[in-house]
Amino acid sequence: MTDVLIPGGRDVRGTLEWPESDDASSIVVACPPHPEHGGHRGDRRLVAVSDALRDREVACLRFDYGEWDEGYGERADVRNAIRWARDDDRFDRVGVFGYSFGASQAILASASLNEGDEGAGPGTLVDAVAALAPTARLGRRSEPDLDVVAALEELACPVAICYGTRDTTVEWEPVVERARERRDRDGGSPDSIELVEHASDHFFVGRHPKIAERVGSFFERVLE
Repeated sequence: MTDVLIPGGRDVRGTLEWPESDDASSIVVACPPHPEHGGHRGDRRLVAVSDALRDREVACLRFDYGEWDEGYGERADVRNAIRWARDDDRFDRVGVFGYSFGASQAILASASLNEGDEGAGPGTLVDAVAALAPTARLGRRSEPDLDVVAALEELACPVAICYGTRDTTVEWEPVVERARERRDRDGGSPDSIELVEHASDHFFVGRHPKIAERVGSFFERVLE
């Protein structure tokens, strides 16, 4: 376990978890839920996924967002965490995972990461994204750049969308609907979109091990 300070002008700190072998070529950046609602890097869903990744020889960076900034600064925090993982050839392959607000940020940041990065198209610095209970939009409805459904179309990598059928906390249905549409256009390839349904509400109580196993298996397959 290593403490990490993420460069980028905001106070963003993380915990880097290594496999027991202390040798990993792939990493997953894990984005916590809403910081104004108590979300932080120690969230139980993030820790469960981190443990599952370590068992599969994949490192995991769990981090806390900087000062609250209506979703915009938090999106920048995710981008900077991804760039940190890519810098200096630290890791060959980079995935992004998030839960709730963090799931939406994982999609938003990964889809828009390369704006201003010369020679790179949208999403090309991210090799895979897994989103647990994402909501369709963050911030004000007049701000299209926080539209998660639109951002999903821009991702140029394998994506797993995990959701609870009894979730009434976030508006996940438009995300799942768009994911199904994209999967159908791609011929149903599991390398494009994977949908994982759980008979659960937003908090997935008692299902953390099953979620971690599924997310860990997804990243193990697509980041190999």
